[in-house]
Amino acid sequence: MLIDSHCHLDKLDYDSLHQNVADVLDKAQARGVDYFLSVGVTLDSFPAMLEMIRPYPHVFASCGVHPLDIENGFDYDRLKALATDERVVAVGETGLDYHYQPELAEQQQAIFRQHVRLAVELNKPLIIHTRAAREDTLAILREEGAERVGGVLHCFTESYEMAQAAIELGFYISISGIVTFNKATELKDVVRRIPLERLLVETDSPYLAPVPHRGKQNQPAYVKEVAEYVAMLKGESMETVCDITSRNFFTLFSGANPQ
Repeated sequence: MLIDSHCHLDKLDYDSLHQNVADVLDKAQARGVDYFLSVGVTLDSFPAMLEMIRPYPHVFASCGVHPLDIENGFDYDRLKALATDERVVAVGETGLDYHYQPELAEQQQAIFRQHVRLAVELNKPLIIHTRAAREDTLAILREEGAERVGGVLHCFTESYEMAQAAIELGFYISISGIVTFNKATELKDVVRRIPLERLLVETDSPYLAPVPHRGKQNQPAYVKEVAEYVAMLKGESMETVCDITSRNFFTLFSGANPQ
């Protein structure tokens, strides 16, 4: 069993690549991908995404505002109302991104803190996006008590030291198709060094398709290539990687009930 622990099912190409969301899920399940976490990035788009996945009990949801989408609107009460839905198993995607919008650092930090506080209030784990903001990301997680709910640093591209610090806070590290890229030498080393018991695998569809699909639109079916590459780096069997990362998923996202 494989799980795509982070995808954006509402952002895939349903005009020319897929017939509908059922088609996407069927393609993935044909390759052994049984469960999916579809992640929201804006409050306006989340209700439609939730209704899209509602007929599929093996697809779970996360609700939040991406740090690069904060200008599209953030309202704590609205986030809370959406995040209390029983299909929502996590709060996020949230975090900090100083690579693209360093000028919005203070605003990003304030909204990030509110996400963490809500996660603690609802007792749901966090899905964190962090780029070029290592110290501030960890500081806010510590200051707001994120260790009470844990979470995941998704699509991880940071240092081993940051991964270790996050693990000490009860977080998992999620690996995307970036790990298959030739230049991702630091990330490959991180994967080798982190215990498999703290890893998840994801696609971040429709972005960052792994080799040999690089350049195409990503989709949940391609999480198999990510898991295969992790298995190679870890010197483990594919079966072991699938079993442990799936167990990790349901341990972290305790509200996700396997069907």
